Amino acid sequence: MAKHEFDIIVIGAGSGGLSVGLFMNQAGFKVLMISKSDKDIGGDCLNDGCVPSKALIHAAKIVRQAREAENFGLRVTGNVDIKKVVGYIQDKQSLIRSHENAKWLRDQGITMALGHACFAGKNQVEVAGKIYSGKKIVIATGSKPRKLTVEGIEKVSYFDNESIFHLDTLPEKILCIGGGPIGMEIAQALSRLGSQVTVVHKGKTILEHDDAAVTDILLERLKIEGVKFLLNTQVSKFISTNKADIVNSNGETTVVNFDAVFVATGRVLALKPLSLPTAGIEVDGGKIVIDKYLRTTNKNVLVCGDVAGDLQFSHAAEFHARIILNNLFSPFKKKLNNEHMSWVTFTDPELATFGLSEKQLNAREISYRRLEKGYTDDDRAVVDNYQYGKLILFVSEKSLFGKQVILGGTMIAPNAGELIQELILSNTNQLSVKAIFNKVYPYPVASRINQSLVTDLMSEGLTPMIKTLLQKAYQIFS
Repeated sequence: MAKHEFDIIVIGAGSGGLSVGLFMNQAGFKVLMISKSDKDIGGDCLNDGCVPSKALIHAAKIVRQAREAENFGLRVTGNVDIKKVVGYIQDKQSLIRSHENAKWLRDQGITMALGHACFAGKNQVEVAGKIYSGKKIVIATGSKPRKLTVEGIEKVSYFDNESIFHLDTLPEKILCIGGGPIGMEIAQALSRLGSQVTVVHKGKTILEHDDAAVTDILLERLKIEGVKFLLNTQVSKFISTNKADIVNSNGETTVVNFDAVFVATGRVLALKPLSLPTAGIEVDGGKIVIDKYLRTTNKNVLVCGDVAGDLQFSHAAEFHARIILNNLFSPFKKKLNNEHMSWVTFTDPELATFGLSEKQLNAREISYRRLEKGYTDDDRAVVDNYQYGKLILFVSEKSLFGKQVILGGTMIAPNAGELIQELILSNTNQLSVKAIFNKVYPYPVASRINQSLVTDLMSEGLTPMIKTLLQKAYQIFS
Protein backbone atom coordinates (compact mmCIF):
# COMPACT_ATOMS: atom_id res chain seq x y z
CA MET A 1 0.00 0.00 0.00
CA ALA A 2 2.98 2.31 -0.15
CA LYS A 3 2.28 3.20 -3.75
CA HIS A 4 -1.49 3.36 -3.74
CA GLU A 5 -3.89 4.58 -1.10
CA PHE A 6 -6.47 1.89 -1.94
CA ASP A 7 -6.33 -1.67 -3.20
CA ILE A 8 -9.31 -0.94 -5.41
CA ILE A 9 -11.44 2.07 -6.32
CA VAL A 10 -14.97 1.51 -7.59
CA ILE A 11 -16.64 4.38 -9.45
CA GLY A 12 -20.38 3.84 -9.20
CA ALA A 13 -22.43 2.06 -6.54
CA GLY A 14 -25.04 0.21 -8.58
CA SER A 15 -25.45 -3.56 -8.93
CA GLY A 16 -22.00 -4.15 -10.42
CA GLY A 17 -20.08 -1.66 -8.30
CA LEU A 18 -21.61 -2.88 -5.05
CA SER A 19 -20.88 -6.51 -5.96
CA VAL A 20 -17.18 -5.75 -6.49
CA GLY A 21 -16.77 -3.32 -3.60
CA LEU A 22 -18.56 -5.38 -0.97
CA PHE A 23 -16.67 -8.58 -1.78
CA MET A 24 -13.30 -6.87 -1.81
CA ASN A 25 -14.10 -5.27 1.53
CA GLN A 26 -15.22 -8.59 3.02
CA ALA A 27 -12.00 -10.17 1.79
CA GLY A 28 -9.99 -7.63 3.79
CA PHE A 29 -8.93 -5.18 1.07
CA LYS A 30 -8.97 -1.40 1.34
CA VAL A 31 -11.84 -0.20 -0.82
CA LEU A 32 -12.95 3.24 -1.98
CA MET A 33 -16.43 3.46 -3.44
CA ILE A 34 -17.56 6.60 -5.24
CA SER A 35 -21.15 7.66 -5.82
CA LYS A 36 -22.47 10.95 -7.14
CA SER A 37 -24.70 11.25 -4.07
CA ASP A 38 -26.06 9.15 -1.24
CA LYS A 39 -29.33 8.76 -3.13
CA ASP A 40 -27.53 7.43 -6.20
CA ILE A 41 -26.22 4.44 -4.24
CA GLY A 42 -28.06 1.37 -5.49
CA GLY A 43 -27.79 2.66 -9.04
CA ASP A 44 -30.49 2.66 -11.66
CA CYS A 45 -31.85 -0.68 -10.40
CA LEU A 46 -32.89 0.65 -7.00
CA ASN A 47 -33.65 4.25 -7.90
CA ASP A 48 -35.10 4.29 -11.40
CA GLY A 49 -35.25 0.75 -12.76
CA CYS A 50 -35.88 -2.78 -11.53
CA VAL A 51 -37.13 -2.05 -8.02
CA PRO A 52 -39.63 0.78 -8.68
CA SER A 53 -40.82 -0.76 -11.95
CA LYS A 54 -41.55 -4.13 -10.35
CA ALA A 55 -43.33 -2.41 -7.45
CA LEU A 56 -45.44 -0.49 -9.99
CA ILE A 57 -46.16 -3.71 -11.90
CA HIS A 58 -47.17 -5.43 -8.65
CA ALA A 59 -49.66 -2.68 -7.79
CA ALA A 60 -51.05 -2.68 -11.34
CA LYS A 61 -51.47 -6.46 -11.27
CA ILE A 62 -53.52 -6.27 -8.07
CA VAL A 63 -55.77 -3.65 -9.69
CA ARG A 64 -56.19 -5.85 -12.75
CA GLN A 65 -57.03 -8.92 -10.67
CA ALA A 66 -59.56 -6.95 -8.64
CA ARG A 67 -61.35 -5.94 -11.82
CA GLU A 68 -61.25 -9.50 -13.16
CA ALA A 69 -62.97 -10.64 -9.95
CA GLU A 70 -66.17 -9.25 -11.46
CA ASN A 71 -66.27 -12.48 -13.47
CA PHE A 72 -67.08 -14.23 -10.19
CA GLY A 73 -69.73 -11.84 -8.94
CA LEU A 74 -67.69 -9.19 -7.14
CA ARG A 75 -68.13 -5.54 -8.08
CA VAL A 76 -65.17 -3.17 -8.05
CA THR A 77 -65.68 0.58 -8.29
CA GLY A 78 -63.56 3.70 -7.98
CA ASN A 79 -60.31 4.94 -9.52
CA VAL A 80 -56.73 4.19 -8.58
CA ASP A 81 -55.07 6.67 -6.22
CA ILE A 82 -51.72 7.12 -7.97
CA LYS A 83 -50.25 8.82 -4.92
CA LYS A 84 -50.80 5.64 -2.92
CA VAL A 85 -49.16 3.62 -5.69
CA VAL A 86 -46.15 5.97 -5.67
CA GLY A 87 -46.08 5.75 -1.87
CA TYR A 88 -45.95 1.96 -2.11
CA ILE A 89 -43.06 2.17 -4.57
CA GLN A 90 -41.12 4.52 -2.32
CA ASP A 91 -41.74 2.36 0.76
CA LYS A 92 -40.21 -0.66 -0.99
CA GLN A 93 -37.26 1.41 -2.18
CA SER A 94 -36.69 2.62 1.37
CA LEU A 95 -36.54 -0.93 2.70
CA ILE A 96 -33.80 -1.84 0.23
CA ARG A 97 -32.03 1.49 0.65
CA SER A 98 -31.56 0.69 4.36
CA HIS A 99 -28.55 -1.42 3.32
CA GLU A 100 -27.61 0.54 0.23
CA ASN A 101 -26.52 3.92 1.56
CA ALA A 102 -23.28 5.69 2.44
CA LYS A 103 -23.57 5.25 6.22
CA TRP A 104 -24.26 1.51 5.95
CA LEU A 105 -21.32 1.02 3.58
CA ARG A 106 -19.03 3.01 5.85
CA ASP A 107 -20.18 0.88 8.79
CA GLN A 108 -18.98 -2.16 6.82
CA GLY A 109 -15.52 -0.59 6.59
CA ILE A 110 -15.70 0.82 3.07
CA THR A 111 -14.40 4.34 2.43
CA MET A 112 -17.10 6.36 0.67
CA ALA A 113 -16.60 9.47 -1.46
CA LEU A 114 -19.68 11.34 -2.65
CA GLY A 115 -19.49 13.57 -5.70
CA HIS A 116 -18.58 13.60 -9.37
CA ALA A 117 -15.58 11.39 -10.24
CA CYS A 118 -13.05 11.93 -13.00
CA PHE A 119 -9.64 10.46 -13.72
CA ALA A 120 -6.63 12.48 -12.63
CA GLY A 121 -4.03 9.98 -13.83
CA LYS A 122 -3.62 6.32 -14.81
CA ASN A 123 -4.30 5.14 -11.28
CA GLN A 124 -5.85 8.29 -9.86
CA VAL A 125 -9.39 9.55 -9.45
CA GLU A 126 -10.51 12.99 -8.34
CA VAL A 127 -13.68 13.55 -6.32
CA ALA A 128 -14.73 16.93 -4.88
CA GLY A 129 -11.22 18.33 -5.28
CA LYS A 130 -9.48 15.39 -3.61
CA ILE A 131 -7.30 12.88 -5.49
CA TYR A 132 -7.30 9.18 -4.60
CA SER A 133 -5.05 6.45 -5.99
CA GLY A 134 -5.80 2.75 -6.36
CA LYS A 135 -3.98 -0.31 -7.62
CA LYS A 136 -7.08 -1.26 -9.61
CA ILE A 137 -10.02 0.91 -10.63
CA VAL A 138 -13.45 -0.34 -11.71
CA ILE A 139 -15.77 1.90 -13.73
CA ALA A 140 -19.38 0.97 -12.95
CA THR A 141 -21.20 4.19 -13.77
CA GLY A 142 -24.22 2.65 -15.52
CA SER A 143 -26.24 4.37 -18.21
CA LYS A 144 -28.96 7.00 -18.59
CA PRO A 145 -32.25 7.01 -20.52
CA ARG A 146 -31.89 8.34 -24.05
CA LYS A 147 -33.62 11.70 -24.43
CA LEU A 148 -36.10 12.32 -27.20
CA THR A 149 -35.02 15.15 -29.50
CA VAL A 150 -38.14 15.46 -31.66
CA GLU A 151 -39.33 18.93 -32.66
CA GLY A 152 -41.68 20.39 -30.05
CA ILE A 153 -40.67 18.04 -27.24
CA GLU A 154 -40.30 21.04 -24.90
CA LYS A 155 -44.07 21.59 -25.14
CA VAL A 156 -45.17 18.29 -23.64
CA SER A 157 -45.38 16.65 -20.23
CA TYR A 158 -42.40 14.30 -20.59
CA PHE A 159 -41.48 11.24 -18.54
CA ASP A 160 -38.81 8.55 -18.70
CA ASN A 161 -37.79 5.87 -16.23
CA GLU A 162 -36.13 8.49 -14.01
CA SER A 163 -39.37 10.44 -13.52
CA ILE A 164 -42.33 8.11 -14.17
CA PHE A 165 -42.20 6.70 -10.64
CA HIS A 166 -42.87 10.15 -9.16
CA LEU A 167 -46.26 10.85 -10.73
CA ASP A 168 -48.58 13.25 -8.88
CA THR A 169 -51.54 12.45 -11.11
CA LEU A 170 -52.25 9.59 -13.49
CA PRO A 171 -52.41 10.87 -17.08
CA GLU A 172 -55.76 10.07 -18.72
CA LYS A 173 -54.01 9.47 -22.06
CA ILE A 174 -50.33 8.62 -22.33
CA LEU A 175 -48.20 8.21 -25.43
CA CYS A 176 -45.52 5.57 -24.88
CA ILE A 177 -42.62 5.83 -27.31
CA GLY A 178 -40.60 2.62 -27.64
CA GLY A 179 -41.51 -1.06 -27.87
CA GLY A 180 -38.67 -2.53 -25.83
CA PRO A 181 -38.86 -4.16 -22.38
CA ILE A 182 -39.12 -0.91 -20.40
CA GLY A 183 -41.75 0.47 -22.74
CA MET A 184 -43.88 -2.68 -22.58
CA GLU A 185 -43.69 -3.05 -18.81
CA ILE A 186 -44.64 0.57 -18.12
CA ALA A 187 -47.27 0.72 -20.88
CA GLN A 188 -49.13 -2.28 -19.45
CA ALA A 189 -48.82 -1.09 -15.86
CA LEU A 190 -50.18 2.40 -16.63
CA SER A 191 -52.98 0.89 -18.71
CA ARG A 192 -53.99 -1.37 -15.83
CA LEU A 193 -53.96 1.58 -13.44
CA GLY A 194 -56.40 3.45 -15.68
CA SER A 195 -54.54 5.36 -18.40
CA GLN A 196 -55.41 5.04 -22.08
CA VAL A 197 -52.05 3.99 -23.53
CA THR A 198 -50.90 4.28 -27.13
CA VAL A 199 -47.51 2.77 -28.02
CA VAL A 200 -45.53 4.23 -30.90
CA HIS A 201 -42.72 1.98 -32.08
CA LYS A 202 -40.58 2.22 -35.21
CA GLY A 203 -40.14 -1.56 -35.47
CA LYS A 204 -42.42 -4.08 -37.13
CA THR A 205 -43.07 -5.74 -33.79
CA ILE A 206 -42.26 -5.27 -30.13
CA LEU A 207 -39.23 -6.74 -28.32
CA GLU A 208 -37.19 -7.38 -31.46
CA HIS A 209 -34.47 -9.25 -29.54
CA ASP A 210 -36.93 -12.03 -28.64
CA ASP A 211 -38.54 -14.73 -30.78
CA ALA A 212 -41.49 -13.48 -32.84
CA ALA A 213 -43.46 -16.62 -31.93
CA VAL A 214 -43.73 -15.35 -28.35
CA THR A 215 -43.64 -11.58 -28.89
CA ASP A 216 -46.68 -11.86 -31.17
CA ILE A 217 -48.56 -13.54 -28.32
CA LEU A 218 -47.58 -10.79 -25.89
CA LEU A 219 -48.63 -8.15 -28.40
CA GLU A 220 -52.09 -9.70 -28.68
CA ARG A 221 -52.45 -10.00 -24.89
CA LEU A 222 -51.62 -6.32 -24.46
CA LYS A 223 -54.11 -5.36 -27.16
CA ILE A 224 -56.81 -7.40 -25.39
CA GLU A 225 -56.12 -5.34 -22.26
CA GLY A 226 -56.68 -2.14 -24.21
CA VAL A 227 -53.17 -0.97 -25.08
CA LYS A 228 -53.12 0.53 -28.58
CA PHE A 229 -50.13 0.02 -30.89
CA LEU A 230 -48.85 2.06 -33.81
CA LEU A 231 -46.05 -0.09 -35.20
CA ASN A 232 -43.71 0.93 -38.02
CA THR A 233 -44.24 4.51 -36.91
CA GLN A 234 -42.44 7.30 -35.10
CA VAL A 235 -43.20 10.77 -33.78
CA SER A 236 -42.28 13.36 -36.42
CA LYS A 237 -43.12 16.36 -34.24
CA PHE A 238 -45.22 17.56 -31.33
CA ILE A 239 -47.80 20.03 -32.57
CA SER A 240 -48.87 21.24 -29.13
CA THR A 241 -48.93 20.19 -25.49
CA ASN A 242 -51.30 17.32 -26.29
CA LYS A 243 -51.02 16.53 -30.00
CA ALA A 244 -48.33 14.70 -32.00
CA ASP A 245 -47.79 13.95 -35.65
CA ILE A 246 -47.11 10.23 -36.07
CA VAL A 247 -45.60 9.16 -39.39
CA ASN A 248 -45.53 5.55 -40.62
CA SER A 249 -43.00 3.80 -42.87
CA ASN A 250 -44.98 4.87 -45.95
CA GLY A 251 -44.74 8.53 -44.99
CA GLU A 252 -48.41 8.77 -43.99
CA THR A 253 -49.13 11.02 -41.01
CA THR A 254 -51.75 10.73 -38.28
CA VAL A 255 -52.43 12.99 -35.31
CA VAL A 256 -52.55 11.40 -31.87
CA ASN A 257 -53.91 13.10 -28.75
CA PHE A 258 -52.32 12.58 -25.32
CA ASP A 259 -51.85 14.16 -21.92
CA ALA A 260 -48.29 12.95 -21.26
CA VAL A 261 -45.43 11.20 -23.03
CA PHE A 262 -43.36 8.31 -21.68
CA VAL A 263 -40.09 7.75 -23.55
CA ALA A 264 -38.32 4.38 -23.58
CA THR A 265 -36.08 4.53 -26.64
CA GLY A 266 -32.91 3.04 -25.20
CA ARG A 267 -30.06 4.13 -22.98
CA VAL A 268 -26.82 6.05 -23.42
CA LEU A 269 -23.46 6.18 -21.66
CA ALA A 270 -22.14 9.37 -20.06
CA LEU A 271 -18.39 8.93 -20.59
CA LYS A 272 -17.12 12.45 -21.21
CA PRO A 273 -17.31 13.61 -17.55
CA LEU A 274 -14.96 10.78 -16.54
CA SER A 275 -11.97 12.34 -18.39
CA LEU A 276 -10.99 8.89 -19.66
CA PRO A 277 -8.07 10.06 -21.88
CA THR A 278 -6.29 11.26 -18.72
CA ALA A 279 -6.02 7.62 -17.66
CA GLY A 280 -5.03 6.34 -21.10
CA ILE A 281 -8.47 4.83 -21.70
CA GLU A 282 -9.59 4.78 -25.32
CA VAL A 283 -13.16 5.33 -26.50
CA ASP A 284 -14.49 4.30 -29.90
CA GLY A 285 -17.96 5.02 -31.23
CA GLY A 286 -19.19 6.22 -27.86
CA LYS A 287 -18.06 3.06 -26.08
CA ILE A 288 -15.04 2.28 -23.95
CA VAL A 289 -12.60 0.00 -25.77
CA ILE A 290 -12.33 -3.21 -23.73
CA ASP A 291 -10.98 -6.72 -24.12
CA LYS A 292 -12.63 -10.06 -23.34
CA TYR A 293 -11.57 -9.71 -19.70
CA LEU A 294 -13.43 -6.39 -19.25
CA ARG A 295 -10.13 -4.47 -19.14
CA THR A 296 -9.77 -1.08 -20.79
CA THR A 297 -6.69 0.01 -22.74
CA ASN A 298 -5.35 0.90 -19.29
CA LYS A 299 -5.07 -2.67 -17.94
CA ASN A 300 -5.47 -1.50 -14.35
CA VAL A 301 -8.91 -0.05 -15.12
CA LEU A 302 -11.84 -2.41 -15.67
CA VAL A 303 -15.47 -1.89 -16.57
CA CYS A 304 -18.59 -3.42 -15.05
CA GLY A 305 -22.25 -3.20 -16.01
CA ASP A 306 -23.91 -1.00 -18.62
CA VAL A 307 -20.75 1.04 -19.15
CA ALA A 308 -19.15 -2.07 -20.68
CA GLY A 309 -21.40 -1.52 -23.71
CA ASP A 310 -22.70 -5.05 -23.31
CA LEU A 311 -26.16 -6.30 -22.26
CA GLN A 312 -27.83 -3.71 -20.04
CA PHE A 313 -29.25 -5.78 -17.20
CA SER A 314 -28.60 -5.62 -13.47
CA HIS A 315 -27.79 -9.33 -13.48
CA ALA A 316 -25.35 -8.76 -16.37
CA ALA A 317 -23.56 -6.24 -14.15
CA GLU A 318 -23.40 -8.85 -11.38
CA PHE A 319 -22.07 -11.34 -13.93
CA HIS A 320 -19.35 -8.87 -14.93
CA ALA A 321 -18.48 -8.43 -11.26
CA ARG A 322 -17.94 -12.17 -10.83
CA ILE A 323 -15.62 -12.22 -13.86
CA ILE A 324 -13.64 -9.28 -12.52
CA LEU A 325 -13.33 -10.77 -9.03
CA ASN A 326 -12.22 -14.13 -10.42
CA ASN A 327 -9.57 -12.49 -12.57
CA LEU A 328 -8.22 -10.38 -9.70
CA PHE A 329 -7.31 -13.52 -7.77
CA SER A 330 -6.95 -16.42 -10.18
CA PRO A 331 -4.27 -17.26 -12.75
CA PHE A 332 -7.10 -18.87 -14.75
CA LYS A 333 -8.68 -15.82 -16.31
CA LYS A 334 -12.34 -15.85 -17.32
CA LYS A 335 -13.55 -14.15 -20.49
CA LEU A 336 -16.90 -12.46 -20.94
CA ASN A 337 -19.22 -15.05 -22.48
CA ASN A 338 -22.95 -14.40 -22.79
CA GLU A 339 -23.89 -17.81 -24.18
CA HIS A 340 -25.87 -18.64 -21.04
CA MET A 341 -27.30 -15.18 -20.38
CA SER A 342 -31.01 -14.87 -19.67
CA TRP A 343 -33.50 -12.04 -19.38
CA VAL A 344 -37.14 -11.49 -18.51
CA THR A 345 -39.62 -8.86 -19.63
CA PHE A 346 -41.86 -8.51 -16.57
CA THR A 347 -45.13 -7.92 -18.34
CA ASP A 348 -48.13 -10.14 -17.57
CA PRO A 349 -47.62 -12.68 -19.02
CA GLU A 350 -43.86 -12.63 -18.60
CA LEU A 351 -41.57 -13.27 -21.53
CA ALA A 352 -38.37 -15.11 -20.54
CA THR A 353 -35.41 -15.96 -22.78
CA PHE A 354 -32.10 -17.72 -22.19
CA GLY A 355 -29.08 -19.16 -23.96
CA LEU A 356 -28.43 -18.92 -27.69
CA SER A 357 -31.13 -17.61 -30.00
CA GLU A 358 -32.05 -19.22 -33.31
CA LYS A 359 -30.29 -16.38 -35.12
CA GLN A 360 -27.08 -17.01 -33.16
CA LEU A 361 -27.28 -20.77 -33.72
CA ASN A 362 -27.64 -20.28 -37.47
CA ALA A 363 -24.83 -17.71 -37.57
CA ARG A 364 -22.51 -20.16 -35.81
CA GLU A 365 -23.70 -23.04 -38.02
CA ILE A 366 -24.65 -25.11 -34.96
CA SER A 367 -26.98 -28.02 -35.69
CA TYR A 368 -30.11 -27.90 -33.53
CA ARG A 369 -33.75 -28.88 -33.22
CA ARG A 370 -36.43 -26.24 -32.64
CA LEU A 371 -39.13 -27.59 -30.34
CA GLU A 372 -42.38 -25.73 -29.65
CA LYS A 373 -45.27 -26.49 -27.35
CA GLY A 374 -48.40 -24.50 -26.69
CA TYR A 375 -50.22 -24.60 -23.36
CA THR A 376 -53.63 -25.52 -24.81
CA ASP A 377 -53.74 -28.95 -23.15
CA ASP A 378 -51.63 -28.15 -20.09
CA ASP A 379 -53.83 -28.75 -17.04
CA ARG A 380 -52.36 -25.92 -14.96
CA ALA A 381 -52.74 -23.50 -17.85
CA VAL A 382 -56.36 -24.61 -18.25
CA VAL A 383 -57.34 -23.96 -14.62
CA ASP A 384 -55.29 -20.76 -14.33
CA ASN A 385 -56.54 -19.48 -17.71
CA TYR A 386 -53.32 -19.01 -19.69
CA GLN A 387 -53.72 -21.50 -22.51
CA TYR A 388 -52.23 -18.89 -24.85
CA GLY A 389 -48.75 -19.64 -23.40
CA LYS A 390 -45.89 -21.15 -25.37
CA LEU A 391 -42.51 -22.75 -24.74
CA ILE A 392 -39.75 -22.91 -27.35
CA LEU A 393 -36.52 -24.87 -26.86
CA PHE A 394 -33.47 -25.26 -29.06
CA VAL A 395 -31.77 -28.60 -28.41
CA SER A 396 -28.65 -30.07 -29.92
CA GLU A 397 -28.69 -32.98 -32.28
CA LYS A 398 -27.82 -36.28 -30.62
CA SER A 399 -24.12 -36.75 -29.91
CA LEU A 400 -22.19 -40.00 -30.49
CA PHE A 401 -23.40 -41.17 -27.08
CA GLY A 402 -27.00 -40.07 -27.62
CA LYS A 403 -26.79 -36.98 -25.42
CA GLN A 404 -28.87 -33.93 -26.27
CA VAL A 405 -28.55 -30.62 -24.43
CA ILE A 406 -30.62 -27.45 -24.30
CA LEU A 407 -28.91 -24.66 -26.26
CA GLY A 408 -31.43 -21.94 -25.55
CA GLY A 409 -35.09 -21.17 -25.40
CA THR A 410 -37.92 -18.79 -24.64
CA MET A 411 -41.25 -18.92 -22.85
CA ILE A 412 -44.33 -16.75 -22.51
CA ALA A 413 -46.55 -17.46 -19.53
CA PRO A 414 -47.41 -16.00 -16.13
CA ASN A 415 -44.24 -16.24 -14.00
CA ALA A 416 -42.20 -17.45 -16.97
CA GLY A 417 -39.08 -15.97 -15.38
CA GLU A 418 -39.42 -18.47 -12.54
CA LEU A 419 -40.52 -21.41 -14.71
CA ILE A 420 -37.41 -21.32 -16.91
CA GLN A 421 -34.92 -21.39 -14.03
CA GLU A 422 -34.40 -25.15 -14.25
CA LEU A 423 -33.93 -24.80 -18.02
CA ILE A 424 -31.29 -22.12 -17.46
CA LEU A 425 -29.53 -24.43 -14.99
CA SER A 426 -29.64 -27.25 -17.51
CA ASN A 427 -28.33 -24.97 -20.27
CA THR A 428 -25.55 -23.50 -18.12
CA ASN A 429 -24.30 -26.89 -16.95
CA GLN A 430 -24.88 -28.69 -20.26
CA LEU A 431 -27.11 -31.32 -18.65
CA SER A 432 -28.73 -33.93 -20.85
CA VAL A 433 -32.41 -33.35 -21.62
CA LYS A 434 -32.90 -36.65 -19.79
CA ALA A 435 -32.37 -34.75 -16.54
CA ILE A 436 -35.66 -32.94 -17.23
CA PHE A 437 -37.32 -36.12 -18.52
CA ASN A 438 -36.41 -38.12 -15.41
CA LYS A 439 -37.38 -35.46 -12.87
CA VAL A 440 -40.53 -36.10 -10.80
CA TYR A 441 -42.74 -33.00 -10.92
CA PRO A 442 -45.57 -32.60 -8.38
CA TYR A 443 -48.90 -32.38 -10.20
CA PRO A 444 -49.97 -29.84 -11.38
CA VAL A 445 -47.03 -27.43 -11.01
CA ALA A 446 -46.71 -25.01 -13.90
CA SER A 447 -43.14 -26.08 -14.70
CA ARG A 448 -44.39 -29.50 -15.86
CA ILE A 449 -44.60 -27.86 -19.28
CA ASN A 450 -40.79 -28.17 -19.43
CA GLN A 451 -40.96 -31.92 -19.02
CA SER A 452 -43.90 -32.17 -21.39
CA LEU A 453 -41.91 -30.69 -24.27
CA VAL A 454 -38.89 -32.88 -23.51
CA THR A 455 -41.20 -35.91 -23.36
CA ASP A 456 -42.40 -35.08 -26.87
CA LEU A 457 -38.77 -35.15 -27.97
CA MET A 458 -38.03 -38.43 -26.24
CA SER A 459 -41.16 -39.98 -27.73
CA GLU A 460 -39.64 -39.60 -31.17
CA GLY A 461 -37.39 -42.49 -30.18
CA LEU A 462 -40.35 -44.86 -30.36
CA THR A 463 -39.60 -45.96 -33.92
CA PRO A 464 -41.42 -48.96 -35.47
CA MET A 465 -38.37 -51.11 -34.72
CA ILE A 466 -38.29 -50.07 -31.07
CA LYS A 467 -42.02 -50.72 -30.76
CA THR A 468 -41.53 -54.21 -32.17
CA LEU A 469 -38.73 -54.90 -29.70
CA LEU A 470 -40.85 -53.64 -26.81
CA GLN A 471 -43.74 -55.88 -27.81
CA LYS A 472 -41.45 -58.91 -27.89
CA ALA A 473 -39.92 -57.98 -24.53
CA TYR A 474 -43.39 -57.62 -23.06
CA GLN A 475 -44.32 -61.14 -24.18
CA ILE A 476 -41.12 -62.59 -22.76
CA PHE A 477 -40.72 -60.74 -19.46
CA SER A 478 -44.20 -59.68 -18.34
